[in-house]
Amino acid sequence: MDYKQAAIDILQNVGGKENVVSLMHCATRLRFQLKDDSKINTRALEDMDVVKGTFNANNQFQIIIGSGTVNIVCDEINALLGNITAQPKEEKKEKGHWLSRGVKLLSDIFVPIIPAIVASGLLMGIYNVLSAQGLFVAGKSLIDLYPNISGVAEMINMFSSAAFTFLPVLIGFSATKKFGGNPYLGAVIGMIMVHPDLLSAYSYGTGVDIPTWNVFGITIEAVGYQGTVLPVLAASFILANLEKRLHKVTPSWLDNLTTPLISILVTAFLTFLFVGPLMRSAGNLMADGISWLYHSLGWVGGGLFGLLYAPIVITGLHHSFIAVETQLLAAVATTGGSFIFVTASMSNVAQGAAVLAVLFQTKNPKTKSLCTASGISALLGITEPAMFGVTLKMRYPFIAAMIGSAVGSAWLAYKHVLAIALGAAGLPGFISVRPADWGNFAIGIILAMAVSFLMTFVLAKRQKQEDTADIKAVCKGKVAPISECSDAMFAEKTMGDGVVVYPEEDTICAPFAGTVKMLFPTKHAIGLESNKGTEVLIHIGIDTVQLEGKPFTAMVKEGDTVKAGQPLIKADFKAIEAAGKKTETMIIITNQKPVTEIKAGEHQKGEAIMIMADTEDEQEQA
Repeated sequence: MDYKQAAIDILQNVGGKENVVSLMHCATRLRFQLKDDSKINTRALEDMDVVKGTFNANNQFQIIIGSGTVNIVCDEINALLGNITAQPKEEKKEKGHWLSRGVKLLSDIFVPIIPAIVASGLLMGIYNVLSAQGLFVAGKSLIDLYPNISGVAEMINMFSSAAFTFLPVLIGFSATKKFGGNPYLGAVIGMIMVHPDLLSAYSYGTGVDIPTWNVFGITIEAVGYQGTVLPVLAASFILANLEKRLHKVTPSWLDNLTTPLISILVTAFLTFLFVGPLMRSAGNLMADGISWLYHSLGWVGGGLFGLLYAPIVITGLHHSFIAVETQLLAAVATTGGSFIFVTASMSNVAQGAAVLAVLFQTKNPKTKSLCTASGISALLGITEPAMFGVTLKMRYPFIAAMIGSAVGSAWLAYKHVLAIALGAAGLPGFISVRPADWGNFAIGIILAMAVSFLMTFVLAKRQKQEDTADIKAVCKGKVAPISECSDAMFAEKTMGDGVVVYPEEDTICAPFAGTVKMLFPTKHAIGLESNKGTEVLIHIGIDTVQLEGKPFTAMVKEGDTVKAGQPLIKADFKAIEAAGKKTETMIIITNQKPVTEIKAGEHQKGEAIMIMADTEDEQEQA
């Protein structure tokens, strides 16, 4: 939408700049005071895509635009008018709880690269089948039985490792783009972090000599970051923000030359000086702590490690375990093997089971497709597609998988099941476990998958109850269909279907559990989005924007997460009536979700007043 052109057209069709006395906007409408209403071209205005309707009342010509857009159009018109009537802007903020914002950020970064990770994970599974000793014939692999397929197997092995070897390149591109920088510069940073001249991250901590650089007396380790997540995310954030700041201060004739150069140079130095080593040290400390936890607390420690393994994978710090695992496997005669591998297997199959549970629950074709691919990938040992594409994004399957992983891992710790070799941590993990422990390993997998699968259904039912899209009464009072509202714009459902409430209490409460998406500066209107994606506008009173917020006290702010029945705004309805304004409070469904039933009549706060259609919103969730 070209809002600047829309502003030009609106201004022209209300009689031009010279016909405007003043302009302001409320939650949904532009409110013009004009010198001569006869100059308004109503038909031309209503033919515009951005205009949802027009209305003339109280010496104001009102143009209905819609919440979230009206302020943008108003700013553009004010710029044409010379900002003589511009209202103060609020700095744009990220909305929602910090954890929700973090999850969404990770999802936005990882979802685009999921196909690459899924393909690599499935290729790895194929190679494991071809190369596994004793899978079909005792002591032999398929390659041993059919040597002519060895070349194909080697190629598949190389194909499968590419995405993980160069994972920082993929993440660098996607993350830098998400952070607002040039994604190709992000890819370059990723390439620098896995350059072949560096010591591979997989060799770090295994006893090999570590190459270093000497920079003005500072020793910097020349070690790569293959397979890592957190270091490249931090580097991408630094790169994008540095690039954006350089664009602002660099002359245009020099910008294309120096901004990429400085951005890459500074970010790369910071990455090898601080970001990478800091993340690696944090990983080593975590690995030491987990080793103590497992060996000191027995099956309790094993269960806790299983519970925490998936969150650790999110950070990428699980790659730091390679040093610990290598040492455990190198001294398998004394250590018995690796507890890390078998715990990872429980976590991976639990994630896969949670995704399969979502597959059975959902009716959304896109979600089904994603669940099929990522679920199989997780069972074979690659969980990033499952976590970032489904379970973490929907939250409750991720929690269910953590619980399943904890149960399976506790069982393995109780039975002292350990891995004696590395492999694919999932269903193929049998190959890495002593045959004598296959039975207990199988029980662990069954426990992890069954608990995860069942808990996903249990938590889904609870989540559905919490996320119900039904609209509840925001206060005590009479409820009527929106068509009975005395404001014609609302009554004609220009903004959407809904109800009008005649309040008998001063406190307006949340009609469902969700997030505060918009709070108007004058506090007479608030926009909410339910956990199921239903968006509503609560507009308290008619023309109350003119009261400049005096009768209203906000009890929440933009971005807050609210529960059903939680107080939102306290309104002094006596003061509103004394000012000559009506107290009718409109609850409007602004994103066109279908309403199947309106329960008119007297209602107490919290009683259902609008029943919404049971529509699928999973495409946004997964």
